[in-house]
Amino acid sequence: MSLPEFLLSLGATCRLTRFITKDTLAAGFRSWVADRFGDDSKPTYLVSCSWCTSVWVASAMALATHWAGGTTALQVTTMALSLSYLAGLASQWLD
Repeated sequence: MSLPEFLLSLGATCRLTRFITKDTLAAGFRSWVADRFGDDSKPTYLVSCSWCTSVWVASAMALATHWAGGTTALQVTTMALSLSYLAGLASQWLD
């Protein structure tokens, strides 16, 4: 894995983790998990804990990068997710 692939995968992991655990668009998913398994369940904790979720997202990202590393589709996807994450950070910092 090259350094650019690693950095793009890191940014994509950050963005996907944030999406699952914090974003309003995924609130329905988090609510569904809580309704299905209970508010104090491990699956509910998993989808609301950034540290916990990031392990699984990073594992999937590492596998995707290993299997599809160097493909245009992966580069475009990870770049878009990384830029989205950085734009979110910048907007919070600059506002």
